[in-house]
Amino acid sequence: MAINPPIDATQTPAWAALQNHFNQLQSEGISLRDWFAADPNRTASLSFEAGDLHFDLSKNLIKPETLQLFANLAKDIKLDERIQQQYTGVHINNTEDRAVLHTALRRPASDEGKFIVDGQDTVKDVREVLDRIYAFANKVRSGEWKGVSGKEIKTVVNIGIGGSDLGPVMVYEALKAYNDKGIQARYVSNIDPNDMAEKLKGIDPETTLFIVVSKTFTTLETLTNARSARTWLLENLKAQGAIDGSDEKNAEAVAKHFIAVSTALDKVAEFGIDTENAFGFWNWVGGRYSVDSAVGTSIAIVYGPERFEDFLRGFHAIDEYFATTPFEKNVVALMGLMNVWYVNFFGAHSHAVLPYNQYLHRFPAYLQQLTMESNGKSVRWDGTPVTTQTGEIFWGEPGTNGQHAFYQLIHQGTRLIPADFIAFANTSNATKDGEQDVHELFLANFLAQTKALAFGKTADEVRAEGTDEAIVPARVFTGNRPTTSIFGDTLSPFAVGELIALYEHITLVEGTVWGLDSYDQWGVELGKVLAKQIAPAISQNDAALAEQDQSTQALINFYRAHRH
Repeated sequence: MAINPPIDATQTPAWAALQNHFNQLQSEGISLRDWFAADPNRTASLSFEAGDLHFDLSKNLIKPETLQLFANLAKDIKLDERIQQQYTGVHINNTEDRAVLHTALRRPASDEGKFIVDGQDTVKDVREVLDRIYAFANKVRSGEWKGVSGKEIKTVVNIGIGGSDLGPVMVYEALKAYNDKGIQARYVSNIDPNDMAEKLKGIDPETTLFIVVSKTFTTLETLTNARSARTWLLENLKAQGAIDGSDEKNAEAVAKHFIAVSTALDKVAEFGIDTENAFGFWNWVGGRYSVDSAVGTSIAIVYGPERFEDFLRGFHAIDEYFATTPFEKNVVALMGLMNVWYVNFFGAHSHAVLPYNQYLHRFPAYLQQLTMESNGKSVRWDGTPVTTQTGEIFWGEPGTNGQHAFYQLIHQGTRLIPADFIAFANTSNATKDGEQDVHELFLANFLAQTKALAFGKTADEVRAEGTDEAIVPARVFTGNRPTTSIFGDTLSPFAVGELIALYEHITLVEGTVWGLDSYDQWGVELGKVLAKQIAPAISQNDAALAEQDQSTQALINFYRAHRH
């Protein structure tokens, strides 16, 4: 099916209407205080439920009528058509001629036979791989799978980079409260030798399982680290007397202590991994959209197949909601459209994601790849230049840590920084400080920050506290700093799946408005190519050095002079 050229959102009636609406709000003066005072139903009008998450959009710089304008824009750019194309496997990844089917990774087995793409029963194939992963995970969790010396696995080391690392490590951290078998996971991504060295400290090679995650089994960083891990394993097993160092025992050790997530079975076998323990995924799964595929094998091992299934169900709940809810009431679509509102009308450059849950401390880093690798583009999917600013810088840290760091800029700086606050009503680690429930104190901070950002503090309110007039200006908070509150029951596997799917679809919405192919990432390729050209120059190859520009030559010469 041919993909139509993107619709220029800026030329649609809906965009013009939004511009007029924006101009009117500016001329009237935006005041969340006044808007709340004038409309007792504001919160109800701007609150939504999706899956088991609650969303409060009322502290954003919108009015209830703005939602219809957002929905009209979604219709003018044919967002519904784009969603349908993605869900059914149309090759919307133009530059790589691929379908974009991460939604198929979490469809239930009852959907087998319903989504045939390029001759492939996608759901059937996904479920077959999941069944193999679950069977292997159960062997490790039960102790049936043992290392070369007969000891059970206690540590899993995942070796990958980009989507093969950021997703699994984020989910592993998010679900630590659900670790019921005592199996620990570590994640190695950086080619910097310090990363591997630190992750291998204090673990026993006899009880360690490595997972090498690389679809093509050619990723420079991953394969370099995998070979380093293999060397470490064999040397330390021999030093401990677990193997004798013979080729036969070395091969047995690699087969018992390494598995792969890859489709390149020949390369997997060449490395020494039993291809029975290689779990594949497909070219319609982008790296940053892959944590719910075989890339999440470490999660299935540590937390178990049942919880992995709950994780997938959370994704699917949001997938179904997004695809079936009218745009006027579709909080997933509305959040994406609201991000466009802030970027293209208010001139916002960044977007903060602030989870009030320490287990989600890697969630903002995960979103950086998801959103910025997807929509960091300056050409549209037909190769023409974009007609608007695109992309946002996503960033954040968990509360309350961020309050003592960068919240100052959000509250009183000159930049508009929309922020998503995420919290859960229940904690896995209930604690009291005397009579004070610590989790309730924590949630009080979550609620206080969005209130302060929305309503601020006037000069008269500061004066009323007896503040010296000279410092009154420094203690004024302008308010009107937009936030979205996302509240859940418990940070469960289901909820983590929901949160990931939420931002996946927000990314699609923004990319569709801007006319982007959100699923390629050519921007990461040039540096990889140049690194391979530069590497020989660093290693005393003067001919290669002569081919470099003067700045690169000077930096290499500095390295040569100082390496010891």
